[in-house]
Amino acid sequence: MNKSDLIEESAKRSGLTRREAARGVEAALEMIKRELTASRVIHIRGLGRLQLTPKRHGFLPASFAGGSPIPIPAGRAVRLKTTRRALASLNTEPLKLINNRNFGGNMDKKNERETNDSQSIATEGTALGLDVGTSRLVLASGAADRVKAKAELNAFIAVPFSKFTENILKQNKVSYQLNGGSTLQVYGNEAARFANVFNTEVRRPMNGGTLNPAEEYSMSVMQAIIQQLVRKTKNGENMRFSVPGALRNEGSPNLVYHEAMLRDLLNSMGYNSKGINEGLAVVFSELEKENFSGIGISCGGGMCNVALAFMSIPVMTYSMNKAGDYIDRNVGNVTGELPTRIRLIKEQSLDLSSAPKNKYESALHIYYDDVILSLVESLRGALAEQKNMPRIDKAIPIVLSGGTAKPKGFLDKFRQAVEQEEFPLEISEIR
Repeated sequence: MNKSDLIEESAKRSGLTRREAARGVEAALEMIKRELTASRVIHIRGLGRLQLTPKRHGFLPASFAGGSPIPIPAGRAVRLKTTRRALASLNTEPLKLINNRNFGGNMDKKNERETNDSQSIATEGTALGLDVGTSRLVLASGAADRVKAKAELNAFIAVPFSKFTENILKQNKVSYQLNGGSTLQVYGNEAARFANVFNTEVRRPMNGGTLNPAEEYSMSVMQAIIQQLVRKTKNGENMRFSVPGALRNEGSPNLVYHEAMLRDLLNSMGYNSKGINEGLAVVFSELEKENFSGIGISCGGGMCNVALAFMSIPVMTYSMNKAGDYIDRNVGNVTGELPTRIRLIKEQSLDLSSAPKNKYESALHIYYDDVILSLVESLRGALAEQKNMPRIDKAIPIVLSGGTAKPKGFLDKFRQAVEQEEFPLEISEIR
């Protein structure tokens, strides 16, 4: 066994990333090589099943012993305390490692190859989060200072089935599924390209923030897209996925079903999954310095989700079903263009801070103004109606997020709408 195999096994057993495991293994082996000789054998319990031959009896260093240096007993098992931040100078000298059949697990077996960006592993100090949006699914993984994200369009297009078409899709590595019918469902990012080529509209597994009951392939396509983003696991890793709030003054009976189906799907893939309100997720992500007190707003495709939290405790959550899809659909209606192409214009070139240049941008400005004013008015109304509001004695921030809030000028328009009239709470900033 070489050092690379040891690092792989250490990462697998400890749950660390490969880079973090490498640091710990290199630090441990460097210390052992310094302290031991070539006449005795010790077992290292924390790094898998192996033996080393030392130069002398030596002492286990304090940094690994968890206290003061202790003697290394010949032929006895010792436990090394390695940390994710352990650093050591690299030693390129070959290190002989010998399997011990009577200790630990099986290290003869070839370990799985290092996972890629779309197969991130939740470990100590890291997290897995899945943003389940009407427009896109986004998987985020890693620690707070090095988050990796991968997104797939939450849509599909059905094309007539033929063996020839299926072979072409396979050759071009296009994601598709065949449900035994007369069509192939091309899903994810490739769906938009196919829709543009065939001048047709994509179909959506979700509508208005929840699973679309009118779409026969709703759950099967969602499952395929999620499985493309998220690998299966056997470790019961924590997974948090976003769920919308109930519609203000209406409720959302589909929400219970939507959350339960997603939770069951992720649990069947080996995760310990739990839903989290989209607006509250914005608070947790962006308002740490404010003690998680403020208003988080996620402006997505199907809904705008709002959460007011005080000291991380949700005080009020709700959603509004005017959002990105509402804009795309209505701009498409008044301009005679497909919503898919309107979405591309919106995402690629829209600037709400400058005058519109054509009929598409003019319509986008109009419907964006409608969404922003509706959102601010709903927020005023919800805060005014809220009972048992905590006594918040200082100004709180509002944080905007989501794809619909990305165009330049959105923040300024939202700020102007808030400042037009008196607001129920004192706002420190809008960002």
